[in-house]
Amino acid sequence: MTLAGQHGGEAHIAGFEVPIHGSLGSPILLGGAPRGLAIVNGTIAAAVGLGLQQWLAGVLLWAAGHSLAVFAARRDPDFATVLLRHLRQKGWFTC
Repeated sequence: MTLAGQHGGEAHIAGFEVPIHGSLGSPILLGGAPRGLAIVNGTIAAAVGLGLQQWLAGVLLWAAGHSLAVFAARRDPDFATVLLRHLRQKGWFTC
């Protein structure tokens, strides 16, 4: 009899089970948006606001970008990594 058959289809070995804390599997969000996207968005908005001295445009750019990122992260917290992977894929099966 195999190890999987002894435990009802699950391969558990005694002494090798460790509980995983929930925070290890949850995405890292900054203000509700994915951390990397929030940092890039804030940096671009700061460059527009401070570097170009367009304060209103920088604030509007940050508010719009962060709102869209939070909206998308509520749907799927890993949307940024999925989007980057999608953009890197080659169109092998396109017509």
